[in-house]
Amino acid sequence: MSKRILVVGGVAGGASAATRLRRLDESAEIIIFEKGPHVSFSNCSLPFYLSGIVEDMESLVLMDPETFKAQYNIEVRVNNEVIKISRSKKTILVKDLTTGREYEEHYDKLVLSPGASPIRPNSIEGIYNQNVFTVRDVVDIDNLKTYIKEKSIKDVAVIGGGFIGLEVAENLRLAGMNISLIEALDQVMAPFDYDMVQILHKEIMDHGIDLILSDGVKKIGKDYIELQSGRIVKAEAVIMAIGVRPETKLAEEAGLEIGETGGIKVDRNYRTSDKDIYAVGDAIEVYNRLTKRPTRLALAGSAQRQARSAADHIYNIPVRNNGVIGSSVIKLFDLNAACTGLNEKQAKFAGISYDFVYIIPQDKVGLMPNSNPMHFKLLFEVPTGKILGAQAIGRGHVDKRIDVIATLVMMNGTLEDLKELELCYAPMFGTARDVVNHAAMVGLNILNGVFNQVPVTKVRDLVENNAHIIDVREKHEYEAGHLINAVNIPLSQLRQRVDEIPTDRSVYLHCRSSQRSYNAIMALQHMGFDNLYNISGSFLGISYYEYFNDQVTGRNKILTEYNFK
Repeated sequence: MSKRILVVGGVAGGASAATRLRRLDESAEIIIFEKGPHVSFSNCSLPFYLSGIVEDMESLVLMDPETFKAQYNIEVRVNNEVIKISRSKKTILVKDLTTGREYEEHYDKLVLSPGASPIRPNSIEGIYNQNVFTVRDVVDIDNLKTYIKEKSIKDVAVIGGGFIGLEVAENLRLAGMNISLIEALDQVMAPFDYDMVQILHKEIMDHGIDLILSDGVKKIGKDYIELQSGRIVKAEAVIMAIGVRPETKLAEEAGLEIGETGGIKVDRNYRTSDKDIYAVGDAIEVYNRLTKRPTRLALAGSAQRQARSAADHIYNIPVRNNGVIGSSVIKLFDLNAACTGLNEKQAKFAGISYDFVYIIPQDKVGLMPNSNPMHFKLLFEVPTGKILGAQAIGRGHVDKRIDVIATLVMMNGTLEDLKELELCYAPMFGTARDVVNHAAMVGLNILNGVFNQVPVTKVRDLVENNAHIIDVREKHEYEAGHLINAVNIPLSQLRQRVDEIPTDRSVYLHCRSSQRSYNAIMALQHMGFDNLYNISGSFLGISYYEYFNDQVTGRNKILTEYNFK
């Protein structure tokens, strides 16, 4: 007897589960219920419709019900909302949103993929005004673009500095809007550490977006918003992108267990507390293999993998659940930014003993066109050297570097493994010692105590406390911009000027990107110096770290001129 499998919700999770189920069983009756008008669309591409990068709204829709039926023999009922699950009867109650009719359907197995909904805090006055939008589906993005066009909107406020907030802000800016980006935290992009995200803050500012941090929204008016600080910001349209909440109402009302993070609790096979009901996607709670704690992860790739595993388990195919590590990438104007695994905040919260490397090598051979610096931060466990995560920002292929690290993390790789990794090389693509190999070598030096380092986050304190800082760049580099109290002893003159270096106090060395200062430290340590620290990230990293806060606060600069080259 063939199975009757009902799927609640489409897009990455539900649609993927349904098509996998069909490949496993041609005789099964499979029906997808989607409360919206589209069952399969490119969720992640929605913001790019605002700028015209995606020209046609219809191209966002990947498959329609007719295509599902023709290609997969799967019935899709759009504009049909599942409003109740009766577990004892193994039925669902469905409401046809077009006619208002309610009807029941029986299932042998049920797959839930309801997704997550954008958060709209009721505490914000005016949160449901007609000029307030969220971005979840094709209808949302079309409504927003139509409103902007029909009302000739020029001033837009985007609330929230996560992936959706940044992509919406960028694409509206590319479309010619005046954009204010408001984030209640002290940084955008929470998966990145504070030192790394300053590079993104500068990029946002450089492209004419008014970035407002550490401030929330109090009130939304017709053509303005009022922030918690009392500041008034022009805003004829407002996009709420402060996060999403898992859609668990259906599951909760059915008595399914909800996890501690607020997502539907599932086992390793993505089965809920009911053996005949599975759940996948943004609505579920997953296991973080690094923190060893439950978490939520709203990513399309994860949803698709979960969907395949759930479908396989329904047909008794063994499932391997590796947990999640959270790998992601974003384009922000001229920069690309990617990360995987743990950042410093997460490692501290999990109680993991760690250290990190922050390097800025070229992303390809310097003689090649479009060779640019890549800011790369690698976290590793102490004392094992196990790789915990990484962040990369630059104009080049940050994604492939982070993909390498993600692979190592999933394989429980160490710094030694990464150091010996054999990767593709040609001058147009990278360097003979790739960014990730370079990071591993520096990490091993740190782990093994070959030299000591201090991060860019500590440099302002060093300068303000008149620490002894040596700039080992050449004279012309120093004169183009330097830390206000740094002494210039170029690496080319270091051995002749050793007498100028104190031995009775800590000495901090830097260059442009920490490579020459590392060489200087190694030479000096062989001469008997044991009071030396390399400034991780060096002058390029310092310039990026200081710039945004200097501009928005008007504080005293610790350097004479910035250097971003």
